Amino acid sequence: MPQPCVFVGNHTSYLDIVLSTFYIDHLALYMGKAELLKAPLFKTFFKGMDITVNRKSIKDSHRAFIKAGEEIDKGRSMVIYPEGTISTYGKLRPFKNGPFKLAIEKQVPIVPVVNLNNWELLQNGGYFKSNGCFGVAKTVILEPIETKGMTEENLVDLRERVFKLINDTLHEYNGTKN
Repeated sequence: MPQPCVFVGNHTSYLDIVLSTFYIDHLALYMGKAELLKAPLFKTFFKGMDITVNRKSIKDSHRAFIKAGEEIDKGRSMVIYPEGTISTYGKLRPFKNGPFKLAIEKQVPIVPVVNLNNWELLQNGGYFKSNGCFGVAKTVILEPIETKGMTEENLVDLRERVFKLINDTLHEYNGTKN
């Protein structure tokens, strides 16, 4: 894995975050919603390993973006789910620009991550309200995408390219066509 980098993946379940610790081989911080700090289990995990953001505040989003850039400058990677929230039934939602803007600004690679079936193992239903079942989580780590030389003019193309890569991998796994 390149270091530092920005990991971007589809967000299908709370398992996405927990399982990411198995495929990231160096220190990475997480961009996470501030509400996670209210849940005792997540508070313990996130307190020292994330940059919280109040998604309803533009000022707080900007603060989190600046802090993420400072962490990259220190050699730490970031894990950001560009959908901004957990999707329903593994269906990909539109991506926000933030992680792509960050990678371009810091000239670090984007590493696309595809969480194939976490939503089937632990569905989105809120804290301790989700249906869960036994199974094997399946994740695909795609080839890093270099951003060296890219500018903000490349942001939309980069975002769309990563979205397509993740979406195509999901469709391939699920046996569906777009």
